[in-house]
Amino acid sequence: QVQLVESGGGLVQAGGSLRLSCTASGTRTFAIFHWSWFRQAPGKERELIADIRTDVESTYYDSSVEGRFTISRDAARKMAYLQMTKLQPEDTAIYYCAVDEGAARWEYWGQGTQVTVLS
Repeated sequence: QVQLVESGGGLVQAGGSLRLSCTASGTRTFAIFHWSWFRQAPGKERELIADIRTDVESTYYDSSVEGRFTISRDAARKMAYLQMTKLQPEDTAIYYCAVDEGAARWEYWGQGTQVTVLS
């Protein structure tokens, strides 16, 4: 069973930066096919904001974060990152990491990490 743990969330002033990390265990090295970051703001649905497909290193960003957030991964360490810059209060949410090993998208989820951006 794959387990994911997110870290790096916290409080930050508007305009600031944070880097989130997602660490996977219970999976073979290089087995993860997609790493994805979602977020869920209070009263809103969970939304996909960034994604990386590992075989071709292709990335996807939601328009709300494109140009400000960068997804990356370290396959050997079984980790992914979300570098977030120019943070705004509307980025306040719980951020979740999700992965799959190729069978179905978003098979496994982390517990989430809170990001709060102060205006």
